[in-house]
Amino acid sequence: MADQTQPWAERTVEVPPQAAVPPQAGVPQQRDPYRRGVASVGQRRTPRTEPFPVVEEESHGTGWSDAPRRPLSWHVAQLKRGGEWSAAGALFAFVCWGIWAISGGGDLAAPLLIFVLSLLVAGGLFGLARLVGRLVLERQMGRVRHSARGAHLVTAVFLTGLGVAWLQQTEWVVSAWNWITNN
Repeated sequence: MADQTQPWAERTVEVPPQAAVPPQAGVPQQRDPYRRGVASVGQRRTPRTEPFPVVEEESHGTGWSDAPRRPLSWHVAQLKRGGEWSAAGALFAFVCWGIWAISGGGDLAAPLLIFVLSLLVAGGLFGLARLVGRLVLERQMGRVRHSARGAHLVTAVFLTGLGVAWLQQTEWVVSAWNWITNN
């Protein structure tokens, strides 16, 4: 029996010789005999897959080619993360625009043009938020961005504000809001 006053990590168990497995049982023999304090470590395994291949590029001294290039699929996947925010803001803006456009009566060509231009401005705002994130987070702070959630959130806030502005221009919505808040 092992001495119980020793720490558990220092205790060893002696194996009697008759309990040892014969070499013909398919168990390979150890290269070195057991040495206390030295772990036998197998060969290092190579990773099974790499997340995305990295394409190396020549350096031209501009500083832009120092970072490894990633494939287009990686960039698209990064842009999709957080897209639910922009989609929700666009849906809210579309519903509010529809209420405003139908309440105005008449031809829908001008309101449709306004909606399309508003979506283009939202797209430009998304691009500007991505550019600012790249300059501030990646260049200045040295962080890696794994998603576009911040840019999508900025775009969603813009589109939500735009929808509220369209509702504020609709007379019956404003009067209904005033009636609800005053009662």
